[in-house]
Amino acid sequence: MQSTEVKDVKKAMDFAESLLNKLNGGAICLMISIGHRVGLFDCMGDMEAATAEEIADKAGLNRRYVREWLDAMTVGGICIYDATTKKYDLPAEHAVHLTRKNATGNLAVLAQFIGMLGSVEDGIVDCFKNGGGVGYEAYARFHEIMAEESGQTVVPVLVEKVLPLAPGLHERLESGITAVDIGCGRGRALRRMASAYPKSKFVGFDLCDDAIAHAKEMTEAEGLTNIEFKKQDVAALDLSEEFDLITAFDSIHDQAKPDVVLKNIHRALKKDGVFLMQDIDTSKDVENNMTHPVAPMVYTISCMHCMTVSLAQGGAGLGAAWGTETAQRMLGEAGFDKLDLHKLEHDPLNCFFVARR
Repeated sequence: MQSTEVKDVKKAMDFAESLLNKLNGGAICLMISIGHRVGLFDCMGDMEAATAEEIADKAGLNRRYVREWLDAMTVGGICIYDATTKKYDLPAEHAVHLTRKNATGNLAVLAQFIGMLGSVEDGIVDCFKNGGGVGYEAYARFHEIMAEESGQTVVPVLVEKVLPLAPGLHERLESGITAVDIGCGRGRALRRMASAYPKSKFVGFDLCDDAIAHAKEMTEAEGLTNIEFKKQDVAALDLSEEFDLITAFDSIHDQAKPDVVLKNIHRALKKDGVFLMQDIDTSKDVENNMTHPVAPMVYTISCMHCMTVSLAQGGAGLGAAWGTETAQRMLGEAGFDKLDLHKLEHDPLNCFFVARR
């Protein structure tokens, strides 16, 4: 048995300090999430330094809660406080990473995962003891948060940078082809494509009724007529050479039967078709992820969502850190013998696979 006697007191104290920093960081993340959801960062980003009352009134929020939130933001190093004037300020250098004006780099969007994952902690604890998983239905805000995250990483660059990764695809979409998005969620990426390519026809498949209902509502509001959404377990998909383009944005590793899904995608793709898959840019081996900028968050989200929702269906439980090596192997086993891996400059966290039959 390893001795618990401390041999290096300084090392122990340094570790304790790092743990306290992590605890404080987790607490601030919850407050960042709240500030994002109620619009306080956006409000402060458009204001000069102001008192708590002025900020609350401008945002249309309760003064007492706003003041407590501002104090948390102050001690957390997010806001600047002037004790003489009693005014709080969100510096422009901070606002650029916390407001909706930044279409591709608002880190407050990611902070929402902390509270969402915390809501299923009891279920995850039970899984540690008894196995199994926590189902999709337990995550009340999952599709809302994922749609917002996708709205930063994929949607803004989809037409200009992502689709052109497959040579000739842009031109084919302009001429008119048939495409389907696997695990479409609320359909933001699909709606962007449908809007950009009115001559093409688009279909969205997802398991969750609430996501499909929201996608249909937004499609109608946007006046898009070349798109439809269907509830579909893609592990049971039985189509042959149906689509010119199949996309999957951050959804394959969540599948209960990812190997079956990839084979079904291969079969459903026309012989000259393209499968475009976005996923997390990690290695399957933890030692290769030590310098990954958000590795702790990737593994946490994996354990508390991606892996467990798959296991809840009796699935493989690949998890978010299944790795590009595993992804490439499984794509090859599914029959994709032409495969390219791409990374985009604006997004250090994801990668894109372009696969052909």
